Amino acid sequence: MSKTLVAYFSAGGNTAYTARMLAQQMDADIYSIKPVQKYTPADLNWQDAQSRSSVEMNDPKSRPEIIDGKVDLSPYDTVCIGFPIWWYVAPHAVNTFIEKNDFTGKKVILFATSGGSEITKALDTMRAQYPRMNIVGGKMLNGKVEPGCLDF
Repeated sequence: MSKTLVAYFSAGGNTAYTARMLAQQMDADIYSIKPVQKYTPADLNWQDAQSRSSVEMNDPKSRPEIIDGKVDLSPYDTVCIGFPIWWYVAPHAVNTFIEKNDFTGKKVILFATSGGSEITKALDTMRAQYPRMNIVGGKMLNGKVEPGCLDF
């Protein structure tokens, strides 16, 4: 019997809502990727070049520290990783999570939320950054979680 983990990063709550719905529908375990320093509304102001999110996303090597980033993935066959789209890609806290864990032998599915972006660039970027991960697909969910929505 296969087992699934839904891991997600959410700064404003939209991705958390979607992840909870998805985990419930899939009868999956859930894990929240939490930054050590929580993001404030000022941190998330993408129009301010000096905001925390802008500074992080302008530095490809940025890896914000996360709480308890190491997860025992051994019980899981599939790991769904969710995030809001920031600057057309996943926030760097997601990279921190990925780099702290071993995804060998796991089927990885990405899902994202966004007010207007697509997941295509985020999916392509993740595949290029982590060529050893078995990223089988990704989908924009934006709160719409239907049965089989992440079947790849």
